[in-house]
Amino acid sequence: MARPIRFNAFAMNTVGHQSPGLWRHPEDESWRYADLRFWTELALTLEAGCFDALFLADVLGVYDVYQGSADAALRHAVQVPTNDPLLLVPAMAAATTDLGFGVTFSLSYEHPYPFARRMSTLDHLTRGRVGWNIVTGYLDSAARNLGLSQQGAHDARYDYAEEYLEVVYKLWEASWEDGAVRRDRQGRVYTDPSRVHPIAHAGEHFRVPGIHLCEPSPQRTPLLYQAGTSPRGRAFAGKHAEAVFISAPSRAILKKQVDGIRSAAVAAGRRADEIRIYGQALIVTASTEAEAQRKFADYREHVDVEAALALLSGWTGIDFAGYGHGDPIRHIENDAGRTALASFTTDDPSRLWTVGEAARFVGLGGRGPVLVGDPGQVADQLEGWLDETGIDGFNLAFAITPGTFRDVVELVVPELQKRGRYATSYTAGTLRHKLLGQGDHLPPHHPGRQFHAAHPATATPSKEPA
Repeated sequence: MARPIRFNAFAMNTVGHQSPGLWRHPEDESWRYADLRFWTELALTLEAGCFDALFLADVLGVYDVYQGSADAALRHAVQVPTNDPLLLVPAMAAATTDLGFGVTFSLSYEHPYPFARRMSTLDHLTRGRVGWNIVTGYLDSAARNLGLSQQGAHDARYDYAEEYLEVVYKLWEASWEDGAVRRDRQGRVYTDPSRVHPIAHAGEHFRVPGIHLCEPSPQRTPLLYQAGTSPRGRAFAGKHAEAVFISAPSRAILKKQVDGIRSAAVAAGRRADEIRIYGQALIVTASTEAEAQRKFADYREHVDVEAALALLSGWTGIDFAGYGHGDPIRHIENDAGRTALASFTTDDPSRLWTVGEAARFVGLGGRGPVLVGDPGQVADQLEGWLDETGIDGFNLAFAITPGTFRDVVELVVPELQKRGRYATSYTAGTLRHKLLGQGDHLPPHHPGRQFHAAHPATATPSKEPA
């Protein structure tokens, strides 16, 4: 039986996100990003299309590598202005029943103790539908504004992340036993103190002696997303991630990334298939091929090449203002994000990208493919990418929002459902169970579960208030 195709929506609490310049399109509404109704309306649209989740990207800095200034980013709305993604989630969760929410949070700039409480709170409020996209950051501007001279070295950031994960695992998994909350009015005991434990963490970077402030949420640990495909990032994903987002301009590169992640999972003692992998893509569709091609041409006319160069410069840490559009892109080792540069250099040695080609490519939907056609043609392309690369689904960027997502829900989803390759309803349960089908909590062999609190056989079970 052919594997099902899964969708996430890829967005950000900002203008335009990964299609720089498209905010100028008369049908784009991303300028409404500060209006909560914009997000609740989008969430309802995605839930109608049985999307797994709305995945919200985030940065804490500005794209100031291009021309050594933030001017281009500000002028062209290159992910600035941008608001906090976590604050959107409760309202969207209240408006929906099943849609999941993946939120990006950089662990480099906040202590794990308050962050663990924030995520437990979101997991409670969403009834177990939240996931954390674990990032270590890639913009020096973020580090400078948080009191550092620059961000840490690339691989050292992952070493720091390992201890950060250890702290939050202890808080989420080890501090409160199952059944610690009794809510026993007659016995005058809300929580049994003997079943709540200080985590007593003392490491290289953090000292956290006490207990987690929150009772266990539906998932305890939120679903764990990750997006790095550098060698160090793959190892980290193989050990910790339950869902991974990757971006590549060709099927060959995408398959190479998928194989690397699944091999890393096996090396970490996990199964190759227990990580859901989503490849980034943009779908441009309409009821006819001719209309879809007209839309595509229209969108391309709105791409802002300078804005795309500012975005690409921020991703790679290379100031492309000093290059001609015909100059080839060469690999340079630095401490910015390495995946973006590798996808245009070392990942495919047979292809030599020029600066202008890369800018025009990322200017519409980021670093993934653009799939254009009527619903049948798009479905054919989706099936080909999934079947040939081994991904589990697609992280769908937009050209215009909510129009791009509405087109997918109204045209492409029914076509895939007709082919038996897309869900017609949601599985009940938490986001983890919906995606992986193995319950609400981390599986026993996941490294986070090694910290799980004891469950004495004689413990009194939790009960509702008497």
